[in-house]
Amino acid sequence: MEKKSDVKTKAWLKESSSISLEEVNSSIRIPENAGFWRKFLAFAGPGSLVAVGYVDPGNWATSIAGGARFGYTLLFVILIANLMAMLLQGLSAKLGIVTGRDLAQATRDATGKKTAFFLWILTELAIIATDLAEVIGSAIALNLLFNIPLLLGILITTLDVFLLLLLQKKGFRIIESIVIVLMTTIFIVFVFEVIASKPEVSALFSGFVPTAEIAVNPDMLFISLGILGATVMPHNLYLHSSIVQTRQFKRDRNGKKEALKFSMLDSTFSLSMAFLINSAILILGASAFYGTGLDVSEIEAAYHLLSPTLGIGIASTLFAVALLASGQNSTITGTLTGQIVMEGFINMRISPWLRRIVTRLLAVIPAFIVTWIAGSKGTGNLLLWSQVILSLQLPFAVIPLVLFTSSKSKMGEFANPLWIKTLAWLITGVIVILNVFLVGYIFITGHDLG
Repeated sequence: MEKKSDVKTKAWLKESSSISLEEVNSSIRIPENAGFWRKFLAFAGPGSLVAVGYVDPGNWATSIAGGARFGYTLLFVILIANLMAMLLQGLSAKLGIVTGRDLAQATRDATGKKTAFFLWILTELAIIATDLAEVIGSAIALNLLFNIPLLLGILITTLDVFLLLLLQKKGFRIIESIVIVLMTTIFIVFVFEVIASKPEVSALFSGFVPTAEIAVNPDMLFISLGILGATVMPHNLYLHSSIVQTRQFKRDRNGKKEALKFSMLDSTFSLSMAFLINSAILILGASAFYGTGLDVSEIEAAYHLLSPTLGIGIASTLFAVALLASGQNSTITGTLTGQIVMEGFINMRISPWLRRIVTRLLAVIPAFIVTWIAGSKGTGNLLLWSQVILSLQLPFAVIPLVLFTSSKSKMGEFANPLWIKTLAWLITGVIVILNVFLVGYIFITGHDLG
């Protein structure tokens, strides 16, 4: 006899016939009766696309500034933020695998049209903030590597749209492969840079130990919130719940269990790589610039000072190459998420090329205007503030995610057990409280991240 919760779950699943990312949904075959590693490789990929959002150019600005100003102290913040991300991304993948819908679709089903439209606008702002970081990061990298003026570099980044369209026609697996190659490039570059910077090992490891100073020092707390906003990315929760559905696994109980196991391994491994990269960026900022009195609040300054500080001529060039790889990588996930939330929240479908051009222009225009008026200093501040915007949007994605995955009427036997539910709500509470504090602190003090 069918359980009551299973009946409710089926009813909930039948409420909407829309398919998330319909053009690539269930497009990647999972081999049957294969060994562990063949199946893992077949499921692996979505985690890499998600991890991209955790090493986008916005992370560079906050992490380098944090390392240069406070040494290794904020490594603990990166660790906690990454652990939060692992749990939340796991819940996001679970929602997509179990229910067959993404977070935006699930939110639309659970709310009225007006609420869904409001949440869509908020999510679009977060995507614009993300895209803004990618546009500025790529433009800065082009300027540093090829001396292309920032304004021209910002315009060149609009061509990323056509690159993504070309890649998507080749298949979703091609996109995942390119992302993995670019992520590996970034990882190798920063391993080299960190080794070259010769960090103080004992001080480095002590940075992963919590200290009360983070909470009582307003400047340190503010940068910490920027790191949180740059690490736990709201748009990634929508993205992950959709792209896990690109796998052609059986939609029965055993098929979902297997998909959950491998997707968790995939995202945990990829986010661990992202954690190492983010830690390396902060370690580089700390070991190269902490206590020197040098101002590296802008990425350009870090580039110009890196080679002289480390005494290695190629260090600055490699830094710029990794920055360009980061910007190009993030282009893919930002535009994909734009499509997912538009279709999910308001059930609006437009041509992929038009959707991506609109998304990119919404980021290019403010970046172009600010660069024109304020130059590189303005883009640096804009880059840092974009991460704060992401941090403020987090609760609007996290709360529905925890609610849905904890509901037996929606998830059936896959609903969060008590310990995960408790931990997820604890993380949600911490995120909400920190962001309320951030908003109040900005309005009271008019704090400037630059």
